[in-house]
Amino acid sequence: MERRVVITAESAISPIGRSKKEIINCLTTGISGVKKIRDDGLLSNYINSGVYGTIDYDIEYDFERKYRKTMGPVSFYACQVAKEVFEKSGLDKDFITSGRLGVAFGSTHGSPTVQRAIYEKFFSGSKEGFSKIGAVDYLKSMVHTTAVNITKMFGITGRIISSSTACTTSSQSIGYGYESIKFGLQDAMLCGGADEYDTTTVAVFDNLLACSVDFNETPHLTPRPFDDKRDGLVVGEGAGAVMLEEYEFAKKRGANILAEVIGFSCNNNGGDLILPNTEGIIRTIIAGLDSAKISAKDVDFVSAHATATKMGDVIEAQAIHKVYGDSPLVTALKGYMGHIMGTCGVLETIFTLHMIDEGIIAPTLNLDEIDKRCAMINHVTELQQKDINIASIQNFAFGGVNTSLFIKKIE
Repeated sequence: MERRVVITAESAISPIGRSKKEIINCLTTGISGVKKIRDDGLLSNYINSGVYGTIDYDIEYDFERKYRKTMGPVSFYACQVAKEVFEKSGLDKDFITSGRLGVAFGSTHGSPTVQRAIYEKFFSGSKEGFSKIGAVDYLKSMVHTTAVNITKMFGITGRIISSSTACTTSSQSIGYGYESIKFGLQDAMLCGGADEYDTTTVAVFDNLLACSVDFNETPHLTPRPFDDKRDGLVVGEGAGAVMLEEYEFAKKRGANILAEVIGFSCNNNGGDLILPNTEGIIRTIIAGLDSAKISAKDVDFVSAHATATKMGDVIEAQAIHKVYGDSPLVTALKGYMGHIMGTCGVLETIFTLHMIDEGIIAPTLNLDEIDKRCAMINHVTELQQKDINIASIQNFAFGGVNTSLFIKKIE
């Protein structure tokens, strides 16, 4: 028997703040979290893009040393949002360690700063340099470092899923967590993603000519999803986590239910590993609607992936129109924070939860003149006071990976 799945807690570390109050303030007043790129002594002077979605506030970590010693920066982010989600959820330690709660959590790279330090020592050309590689360096840098550091800190013994599919990483985390509960494999899942600051990530997209370069002196004006003057994506940093629970379990214990997850789909384009594919995206959206057992006309709001690349936005707009027509309102939340890579899906889900709770829909930031090729969908260009009953969060990644997640206001 399929079970209902609800969201009972969230936590964000984002370029536009952490608390719901901070995030809603930025979404409603048009404040950007994109700043000038920080010089990390590596590639800042060689890449063309000079902007970044930046965490420019201090985060206080209260972790014991026995946990800190296996953490790189990305795991600090991950464990902090996990800690806050557990605190907000009210789940007790006995349940957290019972095996009925699992973790679905990932990142784009693991910790690139730790990886770079390892390679510098490894290729130093000396035995002394090689010997400086620490026994726990791999644990800090490995691609599933976020998930396993969370399990270690909180004694979690349930299933563990650590997706690393670039821009769909945390969307898959939520989706696979949802399916784990829906089909009775777990009663609760902590789901999310984290990505740390490092210019190597910018360099990858800069080398592909996919990064924004025209607004280096005015970083708050980029990225520009769906806008005629958009010139590429803006890489960012951050973390986010949500707690998913089986509905009856959450209801019985009196949990604060934020929304219900009603559907999820994931597929691959089966072709080009870089360019998005209209038909692949359409198949994903339709499969998500089928999973949610709803029709296209039931969806009030779409959180578009919309990275502000020249062709990506056009292809996504075409796919949205093909399935939905001009019915749902569409916002591209990356306009506020840039592209937080593997973490974008969970942050966009959290932002959508906040908008559902507040009864508003934020506009796409920096969408001043809609590209005619993207004009066939119902763009939100001004703040709207509107109830969202059903929302879709869609994300697409290099490798042709597509996800579509559907959440519903709880009744």
